[in-house]
Amino acid sequence: MRASLLTRRTFLAGTATFVTSVAQGRSPEPRVATLDWALLETLLAIGANVVAATELRQFRQIAVTPEVPETVADLGLRGTPNLEVLRFARPDLIFSSNFYAWADPLMSRIAAVESHAIYVPGRSPYELAEQATLAIGERLERKEARQLVEDLAAKLDRYKSLFAASGDGRPILPINLGDARHCRVFGSDSMFGEVLQQVGLSNAWKGATSYSATAPVGIETLASMPDAWILLIPPHPQDAFDALTGSAFWKALPAVREDRILTTGSINPYGALPAAGRFADFLAEGFSRVRNG
Repeated sequence: MRASLLTRRTFLAGTATFVTSVAQGRSPEPRVATLDWALLETLLAIGANVVAATELRQFRQIAVTPEVPETVADLGLRGTPNLEVLRFARPDLIFSSNFYAWADPLMSRIAAVESHAIYVPGRSPYELAEQATLAIGERLERKEARQLVEDLAAKLDRYKSLFAASGDGRPILPINLGDARHCRVFGSDSMFGEVLQQVGLSNAWKGATSYSATAPVGIETLASMPDAWILLIPPHPQDAFDALTGSAFWKALPAVREDRILTTGSINPYGALPAAGRFADFLAEGFSRVRNG
């Protein structure tokens, strides 16, 4: 029943797009799909005609923005996408990444597959996200792609000037809680770490990171960086958050005692330029609240 509902909805949406395009004397926009969330947020941000993607309920909760239209078919789990639903969605082009290379041969039986990598060991995810955005924009003839790149670069420049004028020079420790005893730290090679660098802020974490640009560490590590701002990036397990923030250890941290705790809204930790912009906005809002507290 679910697949048939998705099929009818996708078919009607595609028909409406085709009729509108013909009436305006232009070719219908390519119908695109993706398994990768970083590419999904990029496609949505530039106004691409997305017809299918994965784990949409979770994407809406974690990435939050850009908004996913209700007409987009949900392919299920990223690790085990429903290829039948993908076929029903009738994409003209499927955008993939290095994370999903294993699925490329299967998806290529449905539509052409084009791959763009954003998270690669030793490479800048911000630069790769820019390159992917521009390449996808050129492929789909969406001028919004270059506008996205340029607008974000200008925004980060403005924030750099703002933080230089009003910051206290302390480093930032961006973390996401795993449980009450462990957290993920976002290092310099993460998207969040690169945004910190671009806005002129120092990342307090100088240790190693893993392939995914985060380092799982014991929560006691927070005590080794007493001068840093602690930046909490949801989503966190609620029980872990409650246990940590109610603990004597947490209350004894200098950052807690001195009100140097910032909290963002939920952000896709392995996102592309939209996630980078969302992170920067939350950072600016957090410091503004502290200053005007």
